[in-house]
Amino acid sequence: MSDTVIEVENLSKKYIIGHQKQERYTALRDVIADGAKSFWRSLSGGGSGIPENKEEFWTLKDVSFEVKQGECIGIIGRNGAGKSTLLKILSRITEPTTGRIKIRGRVASLLEVGTGFHPELTGRENIFLNGSILGMSRSEIKAKFDEIVDFAEVERFLDTPVKFYSSGMYVRLAFAVAAHLEPEILIVDEVLAVGDAAFQKKCLGKMGDVAEKEGRTVLFVSHNMSAVSQLCQKAMFLEKGKLVNIGNAEKVIRIYGQDNEVQVTNFWKGDIGDENIRVYQAWVKTLDSNNYWHTATDIEIGIEIEILKKIEGLVLGFNLISAYDAELAYILYDDAEESKDITVEKSRRIERFIIPNNTLAIGFYKVQFDVGIHNVKRIIKDEIMLKFSLDNISGIGKRFLISDTRGFTSIFRPNWTVIHEKIETDFSVTN
Repeated sequence: MSDTVIEVENLSKKYIIGHQKQERYTALRDVIADGAKSFWRSLSGGGSGIPENKEEFWTLKDVSFEVKQGECIGIIGRNGAGKSTLLKILSRITEPTTGRIKIRGRVASLLEVGTGFHPELTGRENIFLNGSILGMSRSEIKAKFDEIVDFAEVERFLDTPVKFYSSGMYVRLAFAVAAHLEPEILIVDEVLAVGDAAFQKKCLGKMGDVAEKEGRTVLFVSHNMSAVSQLCQKAMFLEKGKLVNIGNAEKVIRIYGQDNEVQVTNFWKGDIGDENIRVYQAWVKTLDSNNYWHTATDIEIGIEIEILKKIEGLVLGFNLISAYDAELAYILYDDAEESKDITVEKSRRIERFIIPNNTLAIGFYKVQFDVGIHNVKRIIKDEIMLKFSLDNISGIGKRFLISDTRGFTSIFRPNWTVIHEKIETDFSVTN
């Protein structure tokens, strides 16, 4: 017997979307003219049959793939790529326009807050209702009942109608039901983002157990690439309704990241700030002699500023952010100093931060500078954002990855090098 549990072949979904006409009213002559045009089009067999103020929109177009039993697959893509539509079709909530799907096994779906729950019924009643929908007997549901309630952490509100639940409580119970009532296929959309961080971590752990230990299949839509990388061995990348890539999760995530990076920007020049501090230049550059950007070379992050008056508690540093907006490090120029409250005299200065080689993994990074006065004001935060990417041409660096993830998350060893330079004349950086 084949271990394929989901077969999708040339799947497409079309919607007809309307556009409101610009005119504020329609005259009788326009109504008569439009009616005559439609009549003659129907007689002649011309036209698409779609009114002029409407158009076809294909949210999915010729999507084909297979899913094996026990696979955990991440589905990624920008907003509007067709991810949620695909899950709704697989969950039998909506029908495809063309194509076919074949699913072997019971499917439990968690697509949006409220899916599958009756708002007037209590939490207890909804657990039994959902179990019945999945084809389970009352005794089977009872056997799982305590485990569901314990996981969802809603015991106090078990006999309260779920319409009075907060969105977080709703999602906790809905996920607990979907994950514990033993469906062969578990489908989860971005709805988990409603929960708090601790519960999200708990859900990811449970989905991992469902796939790895229990041999069931998980389809997981998320914009959190770290979660997809940690949970899924495979991923599929959808773009404008089409399947761009499917395969190893790390490789697909990397392709998605490259597609989302509009431009690598490693140099900024200008004049911003206030009456206390002006910022003139900021940069990221590789210290490789051949100007290669790779994981085995030192990376310099620099900034040139002018202190216009004596400042107590200068804040000067940067956030290092992954391509998926996870903060990897927050570094200040005085981190290596014993004093936490450093007084800086009027001067023009450069700070160079050196990231040691083999500290960062392959991937895209963002640098967001932070300049201000401690407990007084933030002068620069969002105005300067630089981007760079690293390749791995040396074949090393895996030992610096956190062990419980599948790539992209780096750790930092505590040996940042900060170079202070006070200058009296203008400083220029060759980009």
